[in-house]
Amino acid sequence: MRKINVGLIGFGTIGAGVAKILAENQEVTQKRLGAAVCLAKIADLDITTDRGVVVNDGVLTTSVDDIIENPEIDIVIELIGGYEPARTFILKALKNNKHVVTANKALLAKHGDELFETVEGKGLSIGFEASIGGAIPIVRSIREGFVANRIQTIEGIVNGTANYILSKMSDENCDFDVALKEAQEKGFAEVDPTFDIEGIDSAHKIAVLTRIAYGAPIKFEDIKVSGITNITSEDIEFGKEFGYRIKLLAISKYDGESIDIRVHPAMIPSSHPMASVNGVLNAIRVCDDMMDENILIGHGAGALPTGSAVVGDIVEIARNIISNASGRMPASSFQSSEIKPIPLKDISAVESEYFLRFNVLDKPGVLSKISGILGNHCISIESMIQKGRGEKGKAVSLFMMCHRSSEGNIQNALKEIEQLDVVCAKSNLIRVEK
Repeated sequence: MRKINVGLIGFGTIGAGVAKILAENQEVTQKRLGAAVCLAKIADLDITTDRGVVVNDGVLTTSVDDIIENPEIDIVIELIGGYEPARTFILKALKNNKHVVTANKALLAKHGDELFETVEGKGLSIGFEASIGGAIPIVRSIREGFVANRIQTIEGIVNGTANYILSKMSDENCDFDVALKEAQEKGFAEVDPTFDIEGIDSAHKIAVLTRIAYGAPIKFEDIKVSGITNITSEDIEFGKEFGYRIKLLAISKYDGESIDIRVHPAMIPSSHPMASVNGVLNAIRVCDDMMDENILIGHGAGALPTGSAVVGDIVEIARNIISNASGRMPASSFQSSEIKPIPLKDISAVESEYFLRFNVLDKPGVLSKISGILGNHCISIESMIQKGRGEKGKAVSLFMMCHRSSEGNIQNALKEIEQLDVVCAKSNLIRVEK
């Protein structure tokens, strides 16, 4: 039976998951592939710590060159993350005519053009299903399942850490700091959770999805990104009263002329399927010209869910090798000649409904001042809630749900409102996505 040799760079949580799946489910993959996948080498700086996975003698090494320069290895798996040395390792592997599998969404978001061009120039394959949504087959769905459809919208909950925090705040009425601490204690959040809670991880993922959905290169730094650190238990409580749940959404919309791409907390109707996607689960919604919507839900992170996506890419590339059909699919889903820039929609032109929270003095005339400024900027109020009554000179929270307006108008209005002497703190804005 033919053998496909793979080399793994990075033996952390996901790497250990890949090794476990390849070892324990070898019979399953072999029956479906018609060949044996052999984990020939694993490179990591630490090869002494027990990962809970048994590997054969001679497999572990501290030298990446034992993989990249090994003529017997067909596929290189990169699981170290970050920009460098991951980029250098992948480019070197491609130069040596090795196919690549990666879960590195940050690298793809920043250097995807270079990697995809190199892959296609060499007639090789690159798999990156594990970079977005863990076990959710979103990359394969867009590149193959929806290949004949004009995709118009991709939006989703693509960061399990942020979703866990917001779910706990919503279900247990606790503050952000409490939810974050528990997420860290349970291993759902890193010691430094910045990338997750500030929306950076989600932005990396939506940048990659936008490229393969619309055939447009996206500069990561051009994406409007805001995280969940300003979300309070009050926001969640009164969002419920208006009929919404708060989720951190990655959004990409293409109207045929420009792309609206952004990451931010959003209120979605409690009745929508994604509103009930809680904990560390992910959900991605895709709309196109041939269907209303498809929603894919599943485990977005973890050793085995992400590891299974990595192994899925390995098997797909192995099939190409066996049938001598490498390079049959464009790396970024579009033919290279069709990859063209598409203008990004200015955030000020985006229209939405808005949830606003103000911290104001409880005194006569406050509401009329705020509503007057909103009206001057063509913003009408749908409903309003004030929390309790404040003692003399004390502030209270004022919540408003506004009808559809442009981002530019709402931001200009907020700047003016925050100059009022009755406003005690910076206001908070949450967009509504229906």
